[in-house]
Amino acid sequence: MDFVLIPAETFMIRSEDGHEDEQPVHTVRITQPFYLGKYMVTQAQWKKVMGENPSEEKGRRHPVDNVSWHDVQDFIEQLHEKEVGEPYRLPTEAEWEYACRAGTTTPFSFGETITTDQVNYDGHYPYGGGPRGKRRTDAERVGYFQPNAWGLYEMHGNVRDWVADVYHEYYYKQSPVYDPDNVSGFTERYVIRGGWWGSQAKHCTSSNRDRFNPDVLVGALGFRLVRTVNP
Repeated sequence: MDFVLIPAETFMIRSEDGHEDEQPVHTVRITQPFYLGKYMVTQAQWKKVMGENPSEEKGRRHPVDNVSWHDVQDFIEQLHEKEVGEPYRLPTEAEWEYACRAGTTTPFSFGETITTDQVNYDGHYPYGGGPRGKRRTDAERVGYFQPNAWGLYEMHGNVRDWVADVYHEYYYKQSPVYDPDNVSGFTERYVIRGGWWGSQAKHCTSSNRDRFNPDVLVGALGFRLVRTVNP
């Protein structure tokens, strides 16, 4: 897996469309640098670790999908056994949004709107006056679309991302400034981030968040990993 070093920094976590569970806009401080997957974990990488490929539409270089949050934890555990000393985990919500924005304050890391040449989403439903575009019917291979300014691919669309946090509607209102996470609460749902090939553009913004039961198996839902920087 290829990783990009994400620097420690302060940024503004915000909502593009005023959704209540994305409010209020506030300052977040990521205090430690971390490595984030340049791409989502692929079907070939999953199969090499787990011995099988659960994805609905097969393709070695395509992101693995149809994996539950608990399946991802099993993958991480197996990865730790194969690569002793390499600490892998899912990103927190705050880390994911920080990396997705890549220093921007606009709805997308590419600006005020997107096109289907930049992101895999349903181009029949553009955003912010953007042009209509094509509607693909499946995910593309990782690295197919252009990266954001920090070299991360397909953060806004293609396949959605599991993250570490449990879902809480009002977590933004309660979260701390420093390294916010919500990984130890009790819930029946975990957060997902990013859009997918069937999303409207408004569901692909940097701030958009959704949730699923951690046991659910859904197409177009995969993940990318954090590798912790050794002190």
